[in-house]
Amino acid sequence: MPESTVPQVSFSTIFTPTHLKFINAKLEKLSPEKIIEWAMISLPGLIQTTAFGPTGLVILDMINRIHIDNQSAANVHPTPASSSASEDESDDGDHHFKKSGYNTQRHPVPLIFIDTLYHFQETLDLAQQVQDHYNIPLKVYKPLNCETTADFEAQYGQQLWETDDLSYDYLVKVEPGRRAYQELGAQAVISGRRRSQKGDRAHLDILEVESGTGLLKLNPLATWSFQQVWTYLRAYQVPFNALLDQGYRSIGDWHSTKPASNPDDERSGRWEGKQKSECGLHVDYFKMRAEFQATQKKKQALLAAQEAAATAAAAPAVQA
Repeated sequence: MPESTVPQVSFSTIFTPTHLKFINAKLEKLSPEKIIEWAMISLPGLIQTTAFGPTGLVILDMINRIHIDNQSAANVHPTPASSSASEDESDDGDHHFKKSGYNTQRHPVPLIFIDTLYHFQETLDLAQQVQDHYNIPLKVYKPLNCETTADFEAQYGQQLWETDDLSYDYLVKVEPGRRAYQELGAQAVISGRRRSQKGDRAHLDILEVESGTGLLKLNPLATWSFQQVWTYLRAYQVPFNALLDQGYRSIGDWHSTKPASNPDDERSGRWEGKQKSECGLHVDYFKMRAEFQATQKKKQALLAAQEAAATAAAAPAVQA
């Protein structure tokens, strides 16, 4: 597992709290599109992580549109990547760039999908649909040395989320995410978190520096409500998860996600009955890794003690 997760340039030293506060005050006045455009120009090593939730899809579409507009300004004519574009758009230069789903030759922000191996089939179907719609390569990261659910459960047992929730989050989300950051040289990550999602996200800044790693995290739709997100998806015909039409709002793994039970709290369908609001990707990485390592040591010590006890119990029978 990768040990080094600190960017080559530590933004925690470049962006002092005062500087970060100043930047956030400026970003608060900008539209999400302008925030993303600023980030694409200003932040090195920029990537987007997504589980294809509504906000992540809006951000992806905005990135695509910004890139298409830049191509248009440079007289580079993109070609449709999806047959969803209507014929009357293709002949009108002004309208050609209004709809999502056009080949951008090279998508400017790498798109990362953490496949926990426990996603809904609807989410996996959407991942393929998004690739086809935007003609964009998707960089998929799974738990280390695991290709299937069977591989994972052979190593860690069934329903690990019930027996050791911390280890489950670390193994299926945190470690693959950090491996992606390291392999891709990520220094800044775009996320789909919003203040209206409440909980730990209620006071979210648009731009953050992650404690310990120095990684920049950008939340361009921090100020948006779910209704604004939903309106955008519909208005621009952005592909979205079919589960949204079944009352789901925040969609994660199938075993920890239900339709929202509280219409005023879109994440009320996540981790029902647990004192939990984040999966691990947005908590202190080094603290979580230390807790995971401590848990593993305890398990190993317990296993060793059980084996020693079994050997001791069998010893008299052998002597007899």
